Amino acid sequence: MQITSVGHAGFHIRTKAGSILCDPWVNPAYFGSWFPFPDNSELDWDELGNCDFLYVSHLHRDHFDAGTLTDHVNKNATVLLPDYPVPDLRRELEKLGFTKFIETEDSVKQTVTGPGGELDVMIIALRAPADGPIGDSGLVVSDGETTCFNMNDARPVDMDVLHEAFGHVDIHLLQYSGAIWYPMVYDIPARTKSNFGKQKRQRGMDRARSYIEQVGATWVVPSAGPPVFLDDELRYLNDDRGDEGNIFPDQMVFLEQMRIHGNSGGVLMIPGSVADVRGAELKLTHPFDPAQIYDDKAGYIERMAQRMAPVLEREKQLWALPEGEPLLEPLKELFEPIMAQSDLICDGIGYPVGLVMGTETVVLDFPERVVRAPIEGEGKYRYGFRIAPELVRTVLRDQEPDWVNTIFLSTRFQAWRIGGYNEFLYTFFKCLTDERIAYADGWFAEAHDDSASVQLDGWEVQRRCPHLKADLSKFGVVEGDTLTCNLHGWQWDLASGRCKTSKGHELRSRKIGEQVSG
Repeated sequence: MQITSVGHAGFHIRTKAGSILCDPWVNPAYFGSWFPFPDNSELDWDELGNCDFLYVSHLHRDHFDAGTLTDHVNKNATVLLPDYPVPDLRRELEKLGFTKFIETEDSVKQTVTGPGGELDVMIIALRAPADGPIGDSGLVVSDGETTCFNMNDARPVDMDVLHEAFGHVDIHLLQYSGAIWYPMVYDIPARTKSNFGKQKRQRGMDRARSYIEQVGATWVVPSAGPPVFLDDELRYLNDDRGDEGNIFPDQMVFLEQMRIHGNSGGVLMIPGSVADVRGAELKLTHPFDPAQIYDDKAGYIERMAQRMAPVLEREKQLWALPEGEPLLEPLKELFEPIMAQSDLICDGIGYPVGLVMGTETVVLDFPERVVRAPIEGEGKYRYGFRIAPELVRTVLRDQEPDWVNTIFLSTRFQAWRIGGYNEFLYTFFKCLTDERIAYADGWFAEAHDDSASVQLDGWEVQRRCPHLKADLSKFGVVEGDTLTCNLHGWQWDLASGRCKTSKGHELRSRKIGEQVSG
């Protein structure tokens, strides 16, 4: 098996049976904020796109690049489609001209036939509202000699199915770095923001190491991050200044983390790097010395910013103009029908949320299910966003179903909140179609079995995390009276069962020998 890095989460997997192109991303994403790092624009994308199979893990724009898929990828390629409850990914690929699909079944191994023979594949599909834009996934491929697990930035809750289906994994490709707007965009003191950033940075790497231990692959390739920020106003987000609070550590940082913790199987790949993997044997070649990137990372980013300045400028020219009619009425038209269909999510949000867009403020009054102007004297909203009006006008013009996957991941906004993270609120912003909101509201309403228990450091707790059902025997870490689930970094007070990260999501827990709480 020959695995070529094509940048970020993208890989080209070549086998005797056929080739698979995974998550090709070249064009800037999220309002021009994210570019692939290191630069992959000089690769031969027509050659890479002449593949037998295409795998797009999910609809995040750093995985689903419509421009690259349209311009460079063979439309006769067979799409390996994850098993998602809402068919948005298939619809978007069909719009681009893809017609051949293999609809996989979640976590079920199957054999596919390429021009040179057969391959065993399995797609682990994650289907909670918090997983990507209504879905994320990981791909397992075996050619009979080598097994590759391309986890990209998916967060599976059960690795047993992987080993039961394929046995030992030879090479594991996974995310280790941040891909979020927290804590950078929040209106909090700089020292507090830095401390939160340190925690977020380390939790992301701890989670990745937990997956590495569970998968147990011979070789591990850190991938799916970080992006690079080339706009002058966002350059501070790059981890090129020695800031321990930066949530975007690069591949070299994580490889060192692996070495510190006794794992010598880390493999650095840059765009164009090729790994020839034959079972436990790996031969690696690079297109050039990676030291040209990492020895002077700030210089590399500066040169890349100069090259990509015209690309960024063209991207900004696509935005809507900031001026226009007031935004209250179009936001009412968009949000109020969604509010009317999502009682559980609106009740979970539980309070009015402010949108400050230039000189105009609009209130999303979730308890009343209305979008309105501010009421005199109602004070500061518990949750709010300051967003440039041109960004709001652009997503309205383009009928974007997902503000999380456009405005929020751009980091081109500011936020404030009083209290913890509200998962219901961001789920709402991710589900701005009838189909998406119906699925998300139903998912939250569905009862989950939490009767099984596990013992952790003197505490008995429910085995499945109340957030996204991760197995706490594998992802749970107890420090004092606090339980952290390393899958997403959520925390609980064990004495009370109260979630310290977000509203709701109580945990059943008890000190061994005491009564149950939660």
